[in-house]
Amino acid sequence: MPRPRKIRFVQGHPIADVFVPNSIPPLGRQEAFLPIEGLEAIRMIDYQRLDQETASRLMNVSRQTFGRILAEARTVVADALVMGKTLRIEGGNFVVPPARRGRHGRSWGG
Repeated sequence: MPRPRKIRFVQGHPIADVFVPNSIPPLGRQEAFLPIEGLEAIRMIDYQRLDQETASRLMNVSRQTFGRILAEARTVVADALVMGKTLRIEGGNFVVPPARRGRHGRSWGG
């Protein structure tokens, strides 16, 4: 029996939850689905430039699990971009934790 999944922490829901190509590819409109925790992993590593150890702590997962979430998210995004698929950001196993105060007085993720 597999272990139950640990709840992942994310800063909040995405600003936009769908990205649509401006033309329909030859194979017709297809969709790729990116879980919200995948977007969170990309945001922390590629946008905020955090290291994986810090990002994994903020998401409440192990460094190995974080690496897997990030790799899967990048694969989904690459598939959508290369193949001209609609990218939908939805679902996953996450919670938005209550604001926490850091040593600089900023709330979590801010």
